[in-house]
Amino acid sequence: MKTNEAIETTETAAVAEQGAHVAPEKASSKKGASQKKAAPQAKKSAKGAKPKATAAATPKKTTAAQKAPKAQKAAKAQETAGPREGTKTAQVVVMLQRKNGATLAEIMEKMNWQKHTVRGFMAGAMKKAGYAVESFKSDRGERTYRINQ
Repeated sequence: MKTNEAIETTETAAVAEQGAHVAPEKASSKKGASQKKAAPQAKKSAKGAKPKATAAATPKKTTAAQKAPKAQKAAKAQETAGPREGTKTAQVVVMLQRKNGATLAEIMEKMNWQKHTVRGFMAGAMKKAGYAVESFKSDRGERTYRINQ
């Protein structure tokens, strides 16, 4: 009859031949905290081992816009700058580009906005779009907005 030590060494040798590592069991059948955590990590690394592609293996495609010189890119950006036709921003910009600009009441009526919406639009969206909006009171005392060109 074999002793416990002989059985453990035989099991360890058999498992070692298969390529896995098994620690010999202690007298207690309960696993310690370190043994519980070690086993799942070993499984994850074995499953997740995939070869990664190198940068040289996958060539990048360049478009015509990427090949264009910086001057051409800047010119194209200036051509397309500004709001798209038919948007609310475009409608307001047209109103503000008039000689006398547009009053708060005119913008409210045409766009169907409230006062706070018009003021917020002038302070936020117009500034973000790069427009320098001038705000002043007309001769009649009405708040008027204008874009100087």
